[in-house]
Amino acid sequence: MFNIRLSSTHYVCLLFVFVLLGCQSRASHNHVAVSAESLLFDQGFKSFSNHRVETEYEIFYLDEDAKTFVHDIIGNIDNEVDQVEALVHAVFDRSELNLLYQANANTVANDTFKLKEANCLSMSIMTYALTREAGFNVDFQEVLIPEYWTRRQGYNLLNGHINLKFTPHLDANVLNLRTRSYQIDFDPQPSRRSFPKKLVSKELVVAMFYNNKGADALVKQQFPLAYAYFREAVLSEPLFTSAWINMGILYRMAGYLEDAEKVYLHALQQSPDNLTGLENLAYLYNITGKVESANEIIAKVEHKRAVNPYYHVNLGEQDIEQQNWKLALGHFKKALILNRNMHEGYFGLARVYFEIGELDESERYLKLAKNKALNNHYEEKYQSKLDFLSSL
Repeated sequence: MFNIRLSSTHYVCLLFVFVLLGCQSRASHNHVAVSAESLLFDQGFKSFSNHRVETEYEIFYLDEDAKTFVHDIIGNIDNEVDQVEALVHAVFDRSELNLLYQANANTVANDTFKLKEANCLSMSIMTYALTREAGFNVDFQEVLIPEYWTRRQGYNLLNGHINLKFTPHLDANVLNLRTRSYQIDFDPQPSRRSFPKKLVSKELVVAMFYNNKGADALVKQQFPLAYAYFREAVLSEPLFTSAWINMGILYRMAGYLEDAEKVYLHALQQSPDNLTGLENLAYLYNITGKVESANEIIAKVEHKRAVNPYYHVNLGEQDIEQQNWKLALGHFKKALILNRNMHEGYFGLARVYFEIGELDESERYLKLAKNKALNNHYEEKYQSKLDFLSSL
């Protein structure tokens, strides 16, 4: 089965890969055989320069209202750790800012503050800007989670996750044998806290922002706009594999197949085991007649993904779109065998049973999905569907 998988950084925070939301693996500079500029194809998207891309300054800019918000929260608190805690609680306390999670809200810091909607990456960007305004030592961290996808408008979006690391300032008059740090994380899934993490640069986060914006445009088939953002992403961070893979998808969708192959191979030179890159290359080979090579790659990819419950949820969602109810049930059940706590698996079963008319089973699995939900957003979503079933 061949699928288009975008990479994203909705760091749920989501990473947007048409490889949409985040943080992807990066290679050492020794693996870069060609320059980023040589893989660009400006002539194929001539109107891309008509689209203005946000600058790094604009991405992290805060106006006076946002700055006042920061200093009003921390002004009467002396301890720096308590100041950070108060600020983070204020940001996400509905009574203070009423911030709502929206997966496709790829907004700059000040717009996130004003609009009160964000995905995880935009949450992290805004909170980074707020905490830096307060004078705190804060860095971005990538959380190295397994592959996790969401579906949007027929596309598979590979999500990643980032959080923030806060390190208190040291007292110059005190000998510190160990510096304690704290994490600021917006992911409701506690299981992810045990995954390894690595510090990532502000420049990479900027590239993630561009990558997400490009993926949004690509989903809408706005090719010149998508190119403008992917172009900026790879120029900002040439080792950002996800942006290269998404660029390859754009080239393929626009009909530039040879350029797409060059970009995929470049991405895989940086990250040879990137399954999303391999899968997209296989898709390209399949449509260009290199079926044997495509099948070899897909066999390798599927073998590695077989134990990932999110992979089976994703396949189940595709089967629902194609009305393959029996196959969908099998994938959702396989996902739950691998992870009994996945609300997405229970919800998938509820959707299938509803479609085939088994409403009692649908209600049962909706209740299980609500019970396993990780935040109010999903609880309310599942409760509304239970209310609908009750009205039938």
